[in-house]
Amino acid sequence: MTAMQIQIVAAGKIRESYLLEGIQEYVKRLRPYADLSIAEISEVAVPPRASPSEVRTILEREGERILAALREPAVTVALTPDGEEWTSGELAGFLGTLEIEGKGRVAFLIGGSLGLSPQVLSRAEVRLSLSRMTFPHQMCRLILLEQIYRAFRIKTGQPYHK
Repeated sequence: MTAMQIQIVAAGKIRESYLLEGIQEYVKRLRPYADLSIAEISEVAVPPRASPSEVRTILEREGERILAALREPAVTVALTPDGEEWTSGELAGFLGTLEIEGKGRVAFLIGGSLGLSPQVLSRAEVRLSLSRMTFPHQMCRLILLEQIYRAFRIKTGQPYHK
């Protein structure tokens, strides 16, 4: 069986060393389970007190970059605060169902500090929230990778510390 292909398309470059180390650790841990790629698109600078039209323009530009980086075909999952909240087991079930259905490519989309554009949200087949709490968007990448790793451990019946 071919390994599942997982793409993470994220706005912004990770600069904090503690996040980079965590991300690198989970990328390494995921190697036996999935072919993982991370595409970073450049964020658009948000001016202080940005007007609604400036916010729309920024979201549109980042959205275009996110969609351009997306490898097709893929089941797309947008990370957004108003998305569904899943347990780790539900994420494992989702990934397992995709494999059973022969949909071996999934893309997780993470926006910049303003979130995701309406065009990206409308393109997504699933809208997922990591929590009702607010996290820095760059930290979301680490949390998502940990949850994907945990999902594969659950899916394959392997232990993972709680």
